[in-house]
Amino acid sequence: MKYCAQCGGKVELKVPDGDNRPRHVCMDCGRIHYLNPRLIVGTLPVWQDKVLLCRRAIEPRQGYWTLPAGFMENGESAADGAQRETLEEACARVRVLDPYTLVSVPFIDQLHLLFRAELLDLDFAPGPESLEVRLFDEADIPWNELAFRSVTLTLRAFFDERRSGRFGVHHISLPPIER
Repeated sequence: MKYCAQCGGKVELKVPDGDNRPRHVCMDCGRIHYLNPRLIVGTLPVWQDKVLLCRRAIEPRQGYWTLPAGFMENGESAADGAQRETLEEACARVRVLDPYTLVSVPFIDQLHLLFRAELLDLDFAPGPESLEVRLFDEADIPWNELAFRSVTLTLRAFFDERRSGRFGVHHISLPPIER
């Protein structure tokens, strides 16, 4: 960041009084610009014994499978954002149940919040960000073609817990992938 969103003045990276980390501070008006993680919200949509996955039409990970999810918008709740993203990516209507996985991805400043959800009907189709949308049972999940680790971890936890009939809430923190 080079310029203040409030007044257009130059900003400098410095530790403001009373803070403990560097922030972008406007040298003219004094506004402190906080850069915080982005929240990704989505659903794990279920119909009977199957889950709905979307094949991505966009980067990152174009062509790979994922759960319907995306950036939460200002002015919406996390559950409303997850429901909206499911409608946008899979043209699917869902009833959002409970928060299921909370995945911290600190190396890219993201937090992924995925809700368990029930599909309301089988009227779904690819949205503009999806190439294909399909229901999968556990045996047919394309495990090697999943787009994101948060999706893999969510699906594995879901299928494990579904066998017991008891679902918890999971918090996971992902380290960077070593190359």
